Amino acid sequence: MPTGVHLRDVRKQLFDAAERVLLRDGPNALTSRAVTTEADVAKGVLHRHFADFDDFLAELVRDRIARLADQAALLHAAAGTRTVAENLVDALIELFDPVTVALSSLIFFRDELRTRLRHCGNGLPLLVEAREMLAAYLSAEREQGRIAADADVESLALSLIGSAHLIFAGRPRKTLPDTEELAKTVHTITADAIQRRLL
Repeated sequence: MPTGVHLRDVRKQLFDAAERVLLRDGPNALTSRAVTTEADVAKGVLHRHFADFDDFLAELVRDRIARLADQAALLHAAAGTRTVAENLVDALIELFDPVTVALSSLIFFRDELRTRLRHCGNGLPLLVEAREMLAAYLSAEREQGRIAADADVESLALSLIGSAHLIFAGRPRKTLPDTEELAKTVHTITADAIQRRLL
């Protein structure tokens, strides 16, 4: 088997195992031993492919960030369809799945992991990219005249990400917030920009 294919297979196997541990047991349970046990591989396998456990975690986060590109493209393509609030609610529900919420907590509490991800810019990785995704979508909606021409899309995106993160992270593990609660928050944040488009 070619080395490159083998490496990708092992990485995916370890990443999938890490996500299962996060979902089942939470961020505090995520250790190299927990990951290799869940993946049913020898502990040395992880260290053959990653410099150390923080290197593994950094790559896990980067892999998750890479997945946002697909979601960002779909959200951008949705501009001009349905309502702005409906598109945002759906995007936030998909974005803040339990794995992303658990990884956000992990990034917040692990100094070494944040240090390794510094190139991601100011703020917490994953949430920074999520904010950029929403800002790009809102810019597209502004160009189509569905929100006010002077709407500050960066501030709106930051408010949406911060509020949604609090809603999702504040729930007991393995539960999701009431969609109506999220929709109410999205409507409150975007109401002014949407109403002023008509002025």
